Amino acid sequence: MLTRRHFISTTAALFSAPIAGPALASGRPSAARKAAWDAQVTPAGYDPATTNPWGFHPRFLPQRVEANDGLVPGDIHVDAVARYLYHIEEGGTAMRYGVAIAKGNLYEPGTYTIRRKVEWPTWTPTPSMIKRDPAAYEQFADGMDPGPRNALGSRALYLFVGNRDTYLRIHGTPHPRSIGGRASSGCVRMVMAHINDLYPNVRVGSTAHLYAAEKYATAQS
Repeated sequence: MLTRRHFISTTAALFSAPIAGPALASGRPSAARKAAWDAQVTPAGYDPATTNPWGFHPRFLPQRVEANDGLVPGDIHVDAVARYLYHIEEGGTAMRYGVAIAKGNLYEPGTYTIRRKVEWPTWTPTPSMIKRDPAAYEQFADGMDPGPRNALGSRALYLFVGNRDTYLRIHGTPHPRSIGGRASSGCVRMVMAHINDLYPNVRVGSTAHLYAAEKYATAQS
């Protein structure tokens, strides 16, 4: 995997402007609506190398780093200790992004297949989420329309085991200040501007490795 001595800093991207705007009334958003939302969650003058309106710790800024030999290009690796997601590239490098992971025992390490990708997805809490916290989730039992306030944000990668949907996602978040923490109900959260950059480079059918929070070695800050 990626280790302390394998990191090199280069230019990177970071998040984005405050989240606001109406949800979609019904149906899927048009291309024009999605483009408008993308613009809304991307700050003015966005520069991948320097933009950091949320004041994240520099280690959560996306960076290109060196990968260990033998890793499969296209795969994703999530270091739950350091709160990093790595997307392995051809040529022995990876793009590294800061993430948030699930609260407590809701985080589910494992090996998953990305079988679906969606721009500006809808979101429906699972029955277990509604049972666990009805005050937070019951109001969305029939689903939440896509848009900048949607819990899955601007992009979502859907994690499966075989042909079974686990209901785990790697997705954008309308709560970017949660990056670096434990905040979700199971999913891996990314800043919307970051996952917008990652999304076109992820192939359906690629593998996502989510490592245990207590076991995986941290990366160099």
